[in-house]
Amino acid sequence: MQSPYLAVLVSSPVSLSDESIAPNQTTQQDVSSGFEDTEPDDISMQEFYQLYQKLLVITLVLTGILFISVWIFHSLNIALNYFIGACTGVVYLKMLAKDVERLGGEKQSLSKNRFALIIIPIILASQWHQLHILPIFLGFLTYKVTLLIYMVQTVFIPET
Repeated sequence: MQSPYLAVLVSSPVSLSDESIAPNQTTQQDVSSGFEDTEPDDISMQEFYQLYQKLLVITLVLTGILFISVWIFHSLNIALNYFIGACTGVVYLKMLAKDVERLGGEKQSLSKNRFALIIIPIILASQWHQLHILPIFLGFLTYKVTLLIYMVQTVFIPET
């Protein structure tokens, strides 16, 4: 059995100072019976699509720069192996974005099917002698470098 004092204490704002608390938007929202959505879904989805486009562009630019660098410093064969992995990473990023997009409405968890995407080129690389596992795997990780670049950019160069 719950005491009436506890219910009042939990449902009303409490201050340890002598000043009274004027209800603001946050305390009003906490006192209300349900959770109120302060941001429309359209705005958050627009932000999601903008972030996705930004990450995709950074990944493609980084892939091009690294492909040319690997071609110059190693060989075309190694560069093409890297490119196979990078293309796999871009497809993985697209599948991940599609899963995240569906997460709110129709799905409750992310699917694990996209993990097979990296397994297939790795298995092919282990069977064919022209393909190399390490450049394919490092190419796949290019999208992770994109995420690191985005994180560093948002931490050190905040948008106004």
